[in-house]
Amino acid sequence: MSRQMSSAPPAPSGSPSPAPSRYETIVGLEVHAQMRTRSKIFCGCATSFGAEANTRICPICAAFPGVLPVLNREVVNMAIKTGLAIQGEIRLTSEFARKNYFYPDLPAGYQISQYEWPIVEHGHLFIDSPTDQQSKRIGITRIHMEVDAGKSLHEGIVGASWVDLNRTGTPLMEIVSEPDLRSAAEAGEYLKKLRAIVRYLGVCDGNMEEGSFRCDANVSVRLRGTTVLGTRCELKNLNSIRNVMRAIDYEVERQIELIDNGDAVVQESRLWNADLNSSRAMRGKEDAHDYRYFPEPDLPPLRITPERIHAIAASLPELPDAKAARFQTQYQLSGYDAGVLTASQDLADYFEAVAERAATLGHPNPKMAANWVTVELCGRLNKENREIAQSPLPARHLGQLIAMIQQGILSGKMAKEVFDTLFTEGGDPQQIVEQKGLKQVTDSGTIDEAIAQVLAAHPDDVAQYRAGKTKVLGFLVGQIMKATQGKANPALLNQRLQALLAEHV
Repeated sequence: MSRQMSSAPPAPSGSPSPAPSRYETIVGLEVHAQMRTRSKIFCGCATSFGAEANTRICPICAAFPGVLPVLNREVVNMAIKTGLAIQGEIRLTSEFARKNYFYPDLPAGYQISQYEWPIVEHGHLFIDSPTDQQSKRIGITRIHMEVDAGKSLHEGIVGASWVDLNRTGTPLMEIVSEPDLRSAAEAGEYLKKLRAIVRYLGVCDGNMEEGSFRCDANVSVRLRGTTVLGTRCELKNLNSIRNVMRAIDYEVERQIELIDNGDAVVQESRLWNADLNSSRAMRGKEDAHDYRYFPEPDLPPLRITPERIHAIAASLPELPDAKAARFQTQYQLSGYDAGVLTASQDLADYFEAVAERAATLGHPNPKMAANWVTVELCGRLNKENREIAQSPLPARHLGQLIAMIQQGILSGKMAKEVFDTLFTEGGDPQQIVEQKGLKQVTDSGTIDEAIAQVLAAHPDDVAQYRAGKTKVLGFLVGQIMKATQGKANPALLNQRLQALLAEHV
């Protein structure tokens, strides 16, 4: 092996609350990431989401007798790529195994997975821990490849359930963390970082709502200062990062209440109900021996050459942490701004296009670009439940708008009016400015004339200012802005107003 090659307990009452200080929360996450291949892991059926039920199946993925699986090469490449991105060890030889269990949506009665010899081991990633307020290393035990099951549906036929096998055979990576997470908040940060990595790599779309990025959380508690892990429970049916965090907080409180009441925590799998903000027992938690693993007889061991790993390593894109570090250096952004902007590849690309456009026009201001992207644009997109890729405002237009602010053509208030028009109606920033007559007044003679008119109309306020009551300055500025229809350059206005007021004092 080589580093780059190589019966239900009672539920607690009330709403969830953080664990008391004498208890420590222990969380490990199992993430199932569907790979973005065009075909399934062992057959040629399409993996597209949303097709009519049971139209994406064949004798292989439906597990007809006598069929033989053929491994999809791209699935292996994606697993290697992910392993390298988390600094994992890539096994030059790995092996598939049969994981035996019976469920209506598992037609074979077993799942082809990896057990003793996974393709990736001993990786890690770093998160910004909300608990410790510092960077924290989270270990990743393993990544293994496996087939997805189908989906049991409980609607459409009154009093009956049915099975859609379209998802059966879709390639999965199961990414298993070490029990290094110490709070629901840390679990949320870990999932955000891992989802960003697989999206940057293009190996998974990270869509939790469609089930392509799913998470099971293993949760236990122990008294602080002890080293022995408590009895863990596995939480399932977690379809958003918010629900993962809510479920962990609930489970921590549930287990603490049991322990404080003198009861034992039972090892089990529990289903999370987001509507009720509670969980219920699903089944006893299985151990490895319950699955009766044995080597998959229809697949030989998987052997990977160092040359293949080197080629994949050379194709890796710039990943979130590296991009954030570059943004801090190249654009002089804070760690917070860089982290926000690099949370997704699309957002990072959009920001760079905005910053480059403003620089091309001769007015670079990366900090202003970051503020307009993260505050104004993302705020508007969030209200409308849109992603950055769905932005109606091209990056080149926002970059031009920032350059116009820098040139003194637009004030901040005017720019927001132009931004609103660009977002809702589209168009060219320069044309909108001309059509709306929004060009900022930067001629000192015009501004001096407006100031003189206002000072003549408010002699008492001028006298108060010259007597030392400087608070009236704000009133005078407001009157001048009103006289210029808000178009006077604020900095020049203040400079000229104070200069004229200082005369004849």
